[in-house]
Amino acid sequence: MLRGMEDYKNVMTAPKICALLSLCLLTMRPLFSQVRLPRLIRDSMILQRDSKIKIWGWASPAEKLQIKFNGRTFKTTTSTNGTWTMLLPPMKAGGPYTMNIDARNHIVINSILVGDVWICSGQSNMVHQMELHSVRYAKEIAEANYPEIRNFWIPTLTDLSGPRDDLPSGYWKSANPKDVLQFSAVAYFFAKMIYEKYHVPIGLINSSVGGTPIEAWTSEDGLKEFPAITNTIKKNKDSSYVNYVNRKAAANNANRPKQGDRGLIGPVKWYEPFYKPKGWHSINIPGYWEDQGIKDLDGTVWYRKEIDIPASMTGTAGKIFLGRIVDADVLYVNGRQVGSTTYQYPQRRYQLPADVLKPGKNVFVIRVTNNAGKGGFVPDKPYYLVVGNDTIDLKGYWQYNVGDVFEPWPITPAIAAQNQPTALYNAMIAPIINYSVKGFLWYQGEANTSHATEYAKLMPAMIADWRNRWQQAGAPFLYVQLPGFMEVNYLPSESNWALLRESQLKTLSVPNTAMAVAIDLGEWNDIHPDNKKDVGLRLALAAEKIAYGESNFVSSGPIYQSASIEGNKITISFTNTGSGLITSDGEELSQFAIAGADKRFVWGLLFGMTVCPIRSPFGMHGLTIRRGRISITKKDCLRHHLERISKNEEADMKCKNICG
Repeated sequence: MLRGMEDYKNVMTAPKICALLSLCLLTMRPLFSQVRLPRLIRDSMILQRDSKIKIWGWASPAEKLQIKFNGRTFKTTTSTNGTWTMLLPPMKAGGPYTMNIDARNHIVINSILVGDVWICSGQSNMVHQMELHSVRYAKEIAEANYPEIRNFWIPTLTDLSGPRDDLPSGYWKSANPKDVLQFSAVAYFFAKMIYEKYHVPIGLINSSVGGTPIEAWTSEDGLKEFPAITNTIKKNKDSSYVNYVNRKAAANNANRPKQGDRGLIGPVKWYEPFYKPKGWHSINIPGYWEDQGIKDLDGTVWYRKEIDIPASMTGTAGKIFLGRIVDADVLYVNGRQVGSTTYQYPQRRYQLPADVLKPGKNVFVIRVTNNAGKGGFVPDKPYYLVVGNDTIDLKGYWQYNVGDVFEPWPITPAIAAQNQPTALYNAMIAPIINYSVKGFLWYQGEANTSHATEYAKLMPAMIADWRNRWQQAGAPFLYVQLPGFMEVNYLPSESNWALLRESQLKTLSVPNTAMAVAIDLGEWNDIHPDNKKDVGLRLALAAEKIAYGESNFVSSGPIYQSASIEGNKITISFTNTGSGLITSDGEELSQFAIAGADKRFVWGLLFGMTVCPIRSPFGMHGLTIRRGRISITKKDCLRHHLERISKNEEADMKCKNICG
């Protein structure tokens, strides 16, 4: 039994050597092999226009290769380590083309297009596929017919030891009603707007993973200025250490006392239609049970309701909308499981088979599991049953009973590979850095809010790192500022989310970057806001200016320029004001928090706003300063970048936003 790190070091030496030998054997390539291409270079790929095109792969040492493409022939010889590379001359947008590769074997790559390629990366809001927003974007999905917009999806992969040279899987898919379901919604609407304006093929390479920090997407060299992080990278390269930590965590967490769910261990399960509930209590959906008389309960709570269904709604498939639930849930209808979700973030939209409902009384049962914090049904979300054109509201009073209570238990943290520095870069970015691109789309930051100020250094470091890896020093880097999330606090207060937005704003000092503001597109009760289209369109506007050289329009919301103090009055000036700043409701401006030398924030009284007659493609915009932000109210508009303004080093005056 290991009693500490000394025991661990003593007993792991030999296995560690064996593991290294095994790794070496696994990574050695055969001395004689056929030509192999990276997963990214395959049928239907889109190559970057107006840029040298790198084609690379593996073959036997000294093997001669020949590539025929676009009427020209290119030749090379494999190096002694079994790798080969060819640089093809720049091409204009067009296609489709066919590429023939000849060596020991013959490879044909069909339906190649040349256009603009964008790397799409970040965490879950970049992951979120059109399928997850199919209710909102049903029309857009049905009308998706863009064979020249193509997406390459990279599955979640991690590597703590070092960069990989290839991906295990992946295909190029075009935007049609079936395949567009797996496109990132943000990336698709970005690509659609760019394609419709410039009529060049658009390739999207999506390499994103939910809940991951920026450090995981940066290379080891890119993090060299962060000693604590580089120390973690060094430790994580020792797989024996990682395994030791994770085994210890698993053993401790497995000892958490369990009493068993009463709804599942009795002779009659609580979800069965002939179960007779006794001693159940009333509770409202939506709502958290901690707000309805149940104190600090982590465990399982069962919800039950009998619902009368008219005959007209039976015999036909339907759908049940259960908003969002914290954390996990299982839905039963008439004793039959029809849906389940294991964590809190996805919208619950469950398909209901045609043979489940019956005329008259139907029993709906929901088993909810909560592991920490408030448990239950998130407010301000849709809760209803729909069959054809008929709907039944599921909100209101249900009956509940507690199935299990989780006793407090200290959770031992494990090493989750996808959250570790370099892990995602090594496995999901390094294999694609040879592929020439137009630029990068980035939607991330939620996982870094606990260290929000450090993000102001981490983000520029990652941008520089990626540009260095791609050897494209000025490649456009377009990113999304965090959307609004969590309850609004109407008192001046601190906010890690606001601080991270500030760090994102500071990153605009990096050349050839642009930021799409999304504060107005957020939802207080959902970290994954449903409106992904406007995010994509705002990124596309930024691309038109940064990547495509357009200059005769406003591509950004107002940005703080300067502030001056005259007596008891502060005058704040902005750039990018479009047609000018006016309030949307005709009321006075409100809710700027200001502080003096004592740094105690109070509300400042705002008055007056100058209207500047600057031409804008949107016409006359209505803007309002609300909850510490300026927002343009027109549908296809841009929002103000959140600011915290310091007049001098002593912070005599600050403007501080209050929205989470």
